[in-house]
Amino acid sequence: MRRLVALTVLVGIVLAGCGGSPPSGPGPIGPPPTPPPTTTDTPGERALPVYYVADTAAGLRLQREFHRVATDDPASDAVREMLASPTGDDPDYRTLWPEGTALGAPVSTSDGVITVDLTGVTPGAQVGTAGATLTVQQLVYTVQAALQSVDPVRILLDGEPVDELFGAVSTAEPVERADIYATRSLVQINSPADGATVSGRVEVTGEAAVFEATLLWEVESGGEVVDSGFTNTAEGQVFAPFAFTLDLAPGDYVVRIMEDDPSGGEGRPVLTDDKTITVRA
Repeated sequence: MRRLVALTVLVGIVLAGCGGSPPSGPGPIGPPPTPPPTTTDTPGERALPVYYVADTAAGLRLQREFHRVATDDPASDAVREMLASPTGDDPDYRTLWPEGTALGAPVSTSDGVITVDLTGVTPGAQVGTAGATLTVQQLVYTVQAALQSVDPVRILLDGEPVDELFGAVSTAEPVERADIYATRSLVQINSPADGATVSGRVEVTGEAAVFEATLLWEVESGGEVVDSGFTNTAEGQVFAPFAFTLDLAPGDYVVRIMEDDPSGGEGRPVLTDDKTITVRA
């Protein structure tokens, strides 16, 4: 049994949410995300952070992938990657932007505002009430991360301002980034990528904001859990990196990470992320 937390403030945090509630407010952007390891060394290529919407046990949240792209305009190319297909490399990650949405002009920045001009979007298009805010935030998070900026994002449609998107989100003024702890999933695997084939030991890396820096993991094969354990993030209750290594025999696996639940089920549902991988000898 984990040690009891003596301080009243921490007890309150435990009861408020299954993994403990991270700090409120949008929070600082911090250092740019660390790209996953790669053996590719192509001049001009960058790992662009691209955000998607994912269904979680706690509702819709943003998840992130890194897409390696040859680019001299990372903000524009990150948006193009976000809109390129209905899902990310991980099929659990989706874009809710209407089919046919595209970048109409390169992303620009001026006077502390990022401008993204989209085309192919009908202002009254519907993506569902729950998805409207997350769809707009998917764009905001993606372009801000590519620029390593927290400047608000002005959204234009075919070069013109639009007061509202999806019947729910005001875009009359530049859109600020929403609270990172309420918007992003609090657990994220960066590598291996979903569908990856790996050899030898499997290094799992990512980022999480979890209570007491404790992150649980399990490995599933054929629908059965074949291994499990825990690891620690570099810091508790703020987004911080983690890494652990698995020794797996050749085969197909699902690697899953999840929050610890010190509330014993009294808080919100646990957030998870998983990747399907193949291990070869």
